[in-house]
Amino acid sequence: MIEKIAKVIIYGMLKKIGVKISEEQWITFMQFIKFGIVGLSNTFVAYAIYLICLFLGFHYLVGNAVGFVASVLNSFYWNYKYVFKSNGVATRRSMLKMLLKTFMAYGITGLLLSNVLLIVWVQFLHISKVIAPLINLIITIPLNFVINKLWAFK
Repeated sequence: MIEKIAKVIIYGMLKKIGVKISEEQWITFMQFIKFGIVGLSNTFVAYAIYLICLFLGFHYLVGNAVGFVASVLNSFYWNYKYVFKSNGVATRRSMLKMLLKTFMAYGITGLLLSNVLLIVWVQFLHISKVIAPLINLIITIPLNFVINKLWAFK
């Protein structure tokens, strides 16, 4: 219902400035919005676990890795059910394949790139290890969307 209302409003505003978008462009736009909502929940899960690990005395990279695993599982569930809806019932094998692709996609951005950036922010630029993971989001969120849309949930 909210999506239908948003569509009417956005189509109306775009029409007034002479811009037309196709149904495919609308679907991709809405996927990006939904992906962002799921991403907020992932950010909360990963960051909360990261902070708990810091509080418990773990190294910040360990906290990042633990938060990463939890957020990928959260992401997979919601992206599969809500963002990149499948057109039928997936087999167990295809679900495992998508989960593996999701871990690989997020492994590149959510663990590898994120840890490299954390090291740069914390060790070289002396940014607080509490703030540094939040800065990473500017880079990793758009990259994750493209990788998930074009590869993991294709």
